[in-house]
Amino acid sequence: MSTHTPSQADFSLYNDAKGVWHLTHQGSDYVGVIAVRAFPIHAPNEGVSILSQEGKELLWIDHLDSLPSELREVVETCIQNREFMPEILKLDSVNSFVTPCRWRIQTHKGATELLLKGEEDIRRLNSNTLIVSDAYGVQYLIKNLAGMDRHSRKLLDRFL
Repeated sequence: MSTHTPSQADFSLYNDAKGVWHLTHQGSDYVGVIAVRAFPIHAPNEGVSILSQEGKELLWIDHLDSLPSELREVVETCIQNREFMPEILKLDSVNSFVTPCRWRIQTHKGATELLLKGEEDIRRLNSNTLIVSDAYGVQYLIKNLAGMDRHSRKLLDRFL
């Protein structure tokens, strides 16, 4: 099957009662599809791929904004079911500056704790963006390091 950028009404995507995503495209129905962003941090609305259960690309969407609003919302919901990357807004405390250590943080989803195994689990994407992986495999995003409060930046400086 060839992939291409869809026209406005070229496909449909829906979630059944069991939470399984279905794609109808070019006269074929696909069950158990997932939607994946090509550039989830730098360009979240550009480059979305709909993949089969086997990981084969079935459909490529250049820009989410090119879709009708209802279909765009459905695609975004499908993406969000797969993605989970809370954004760290503030570091409240760190129990130690030697790893492993426990961080108490505020995210856009609320307060939580993460266990940092080692400094290598903090990955810098650019001068202002970090990804922090905790001991349980959850990845946290710091989008605007420079925009964080002074206390948070001071704690983070000890690990960078």
